[in-house]
Amino acid sequence: MIGIIMGSISDRKVMEQAAEVLNELGVAFEMEIVSAHRTPERMLEYAKTARQRGLKVIVAGAGGAAHLPGMVASLTTLPVIGVPILSSNSIDGWDSVLSILQMPGGVPVATVALNGAKNAGILAAQIIGSSDEKVAARLDAYKELLKEKVAAMNDELKADS
Repeated sequence: MIGIIMGSISDRKVMEQAAEVLNELGVAFEMEIVSAHRTPERMLEYAKTARQRGLKVIVAGAGGAAHLPGMVASLTTLPVIGVPILSSNSIDGWDSVLSILQMPGGVPVATVALNGAKNAGILAAQIIGSSDEKVAARLDAYKELLKEKVAAMNDELKADS
């Protein structure tokens, strides 16, 4: 199971992209709001109990100062994927990107692009798929579908020329 967490309800629109792709791939997940700044005790409990609750990967989205992914990563040995979010209090998103990207040695956070929750969901599924053949097969089918979409776009381009 994947944990999808975000610092605020305002992050939901972006983080639902991870949920959508996990649904498409048939990978179980939970989704919760866990604020590093407003509910630090909840964040601590969430991260420290994640493994025993059955989580295998955590996808954490945050905007602005974006401390949630790094703080969660400091409290668990599970892989954490950070999603920087362009929020209303952000400086063009760069504050979020750099807050998640520039982690100190020993506390890694895999970081996707700004608002890149879809890729975070795919990466989380790929981590699960490294030891789950059923998920790996669904990922293979997903990648084939991507190829088919590009081929269809190419056909459309040629037809329009």
